[in-house]
Amino acid sequence: MNRDHVPAPRPSSYDRPALPGLRELDPKRALELLARAAVGRVVYTVGALPAVLPVPFRLVPAGVLVSAPADSELARAVDGAVIAFEADEVDGRDGSGWFVTVLGHAHVRRATATAPDALRIRIRPELVIGRCLA
Repeated sequence: MNRDHVPAPRPSSYDRPALPGLRELDPKRALELLARAAVGRVVYTVGALPAVLPVPFRLVPAGVLVSAPADSELARAVDGAVIAFEADEVDGRDGSGWFVTVLGHAHVRRATATAPDALRIRIRPELVIGRCLA
């Protein structure tokens, strides 16, 4: 498999209830919207407890890319784990907007040889859920 290509997200394997005021987005459109955001939230576990961390990110062909310090709790907690990533854009005046959640395995790697204290966390999309707020 080409590691630079984001695999087509699988449709969810569970029934999601219809929620008033929300319209489901197809995974391709959801990723297009996600690419517009600059900050999202990584959702992971630490000691079996949920943790949420706002982070700047980039959407790259291989998935969602987040930077972290080499000694960070985030880097230690997510390598090889299934985690969630969420970003959204909501208009505070009328409540319209969208949100996208990406679920997938996280892989931690050194950022570059010239930045030994920085790590890159890549989340390969295995499930993409997008909703549009009416």
